[in-house]
Amino acid sequence: MFRRRNPLSRTHRVLNFFWPSIGWRRAGSYSLHRLARLPGSAYSIAAGFACGAAISFTPFVGLHFILSAILAWIIRANILASAIGTAVGNPWTFPFIWTWLYQTGTWLTAGEVLSGDKTPQFSEVFGNMMEATLRLDMVYLMETVAPIFWPMLASSVPTGLMIWGVFYFPLKYVVGRYQDRRALKMAGNNGDQEPLQ
Repeated sequence: MFRRRNPLSRTHRVLNFFWPSIGWRRAGSYSLHRLARLPGSAYSIAAGFACGAAISFTPFVGLHFILSAILAWIIRANILASAIGTAVGNPWTFPFIWTWLYQTGTWLTAGEVLSGDKTPQFSEVFGNMMEATLRLDMVYLMETVAPIFWPMLASSVPTGLMIWGVFYFPLKYVVGRYQDRRALKMAGNNGDQEPLQ
């Protein structure tokens, strides 16, 4: 029930995630509709999504799901909504997120911002960081990762707080209105039913 007659292939689902075939506007509206139907209060859903979005603005690549779930659990928010919120960080947005975190973090820590050909190759650094951690390659971690990671971490705190608010307040309003309309509709449908004899 409610399944496609012709299921999408895995490749098509991946492509559809990065470039929705129904268009960005309809995809956004559909995602918001599904988000609002999650169990929980408007606060729980909005705060959960905001946690996922905020954690996406941290340099802990590969740990966003776990960290957003922990943060959501701490503030009693919806953990599933937090997982959905991590989609704010994706291959389209990560280059901008990482550049923002590095540039502002370097400014906050009064460091020297690399430019031109010296701009960090974030994808390569984060990819190698996991391997270096498993190998306990302290030379690579201290000389290559640390000068990039620490400024980004410093910037992620104020940025994450700002992003949390940017998503939480509008979502709480929208989800709250959706839930109120749905409750009224369900109450009306129940009232239209004839009582059993």
